[in-house]
Amino acid sequence: MKDFITNEIKNNTAVLVGLITPEQNEEKVQEYLDELAFLAETAGLAPGKRFVQRLEMPNPVTFVGKGKLEEIEAFVKDEENEIGVVIFDDELSAKQLRNIEKVLNIRIMDRTSLILDIFAMRAQTAHAKAQVELAQYQYLLPRLTRLWTHLERQRGGGAIMRGPGETQLETDRRIILDKISRLKQELKDIDMQKSVQRKNRGKLVRVALVGYTNVGKSTLMTLLSKSDVFAENKLFATLDTTVRKMTIQNLPFLLTDTVGFIRKLPTHLIESFKSTLDEVREADILLHVVDISHPAFREQIEVVEKTLYDIDNSEKPVILVFNKIDAFTHVEKDEDDLTPMKRENYTLDELKRTWLNNMNNKETIFISAKEKENIDALKDLLYAKVKEIHISRFPYNDFLYQQYEEED
Repeated sequence: MKDFITNEIKNNTAVLVGLITPEQNEEKVQEYLDELAFLAETAGLAPGKRFVQRLEMPNPVTFVGKGKLEEIEAFVKDEENEIGVVIFDDELSAKQLRNIEKVLNIRIMDRTSLILDIFAMRAQTAHAKAQVELAQYQYLLPRLTRLWTHLERQRGGGAIMRGPGETQLETDRRIILDKISRLKQELKDIDMQKSVQRKNRGKLVRVALVGYTNVGKSTLMTLLSKSDVFAENKLFATLDTTVRKMTIQNLPFLLTDTVGFIRKLPTHLIESFKSTLDEVREADILLHVVDISHPAFREQIEVVEKTLYDIDNSEKPVILVFNKIDAFTHVEKDEDDLTPMKRENYTLDELKRTWLNNMNNKETIFISAKEKENIDALKDLLYAKVKEIHISRFPYNDFLYQQYEEED
C-alpha cells in the first residue's frame, strides 16, 4: 500500500518547509519544524535545509509564494545537494501537491502523508495494518488526479467526451472506494471482537496511559507492569494497544498503553484508530504522561486534552504524570533581562511550587521512569484512585481493604 501511494525515494535527504502566519509565530514554526525533522528521522529520512516564509495564509495554489517556491526549486535542483523529498509541515490539497510537483519535479510529502508512512512502517498486527491502510486510502482518494498524471495525455476534450484516461481515473476511484468499504467492515468486525474481549475482562478497574508521542508511556508501562513492552526513542513507537493486568497491594486492575497523540494529527488517523481509542474511552482513570523536559510540554498537554475532548473522554479522573525529571534543565535569566519568564527559566522546584502542582485541579506527580525515581509514590497515588473506584463497585470489599491495611 505504501508503494502504491508514493514513489521510491532515491536520496533520503529531506527539505522542510513551514509558514509563519498570524496563527503561528516564528518560534512556534521552528518548534513544529523540529518535530517534523524528528518525524522525518523516524521515517528513515535525513532532515536538511529548512525554508520558512511569512504569509497571511497559505497560498491556495502552491502553499508558499512564487518567489519562495523558485528559491526551493533552485536548491532542490542543485545536484550537489542530492535532495530526495520536500516535506511541508501542513496538509496540502490535491491542487497544491500537483502544482508543487510540476515545479520541483521531486517527491512531495506533507505532515499527514509522513505520519501515515511512519504508521505503515510501525504497524505489526492485522488490526493496526487495517487501520493504517484505511487512513492511507482515505488520504489517497481526493489526490488520485495527482497520482495518475501519466494518464493526462489520454483524457478527452470535455465533460461529454471522456477519453480512456478519465475512465481509468474513475475505475481507480471505484477500486479505492470498494477497499475503503471493505476495510471499514473489517475494522467493524474487529471492534466487535475487541468489545467482547473488554466485556470478558469483568469489572476490573481500567487505567489507560495517554500522552503525546515519545513522552515515555511504554517505558512507564514496562516499569509498572513488570512486562516487556516495546519502547524506543522514536515517535509512534506504540501503535497497537497493550493491556496488562497488574496488582498493587493485592488490588488488581488493568493497565493499558495507547498510541501517542501529536500536533496536527490527521483526521483520517483519529477515525481509523477509533477502536484503539475505545480503550481510552472505556478507561476509569487516565494517566496523562508528560515529558517535562520538552520545551513545548504545555502545548503538548493542550493537544492531548483537545484530542481527549474530541473523543468524548474529557470528564474522567486524570493523574498528570510529569516524566523525565532526570532530563529537565533550566537557564537562568540575566538580571537586566526584562522579558517574561519562560519554561526554561524555571527550576523544577519552582515549577512544582507554581501552576504545575495544581494544574486544572488535577492530581500531579513528578517522576523519572528511566531512573525509577518517585515510582513508589506514583504507585501509592494510583492505588488510592483505583481502590476508590473498586470499592464503589464492590462495597463489600471495603472491610477487607481496611483489615489488610491495618495488618500492613
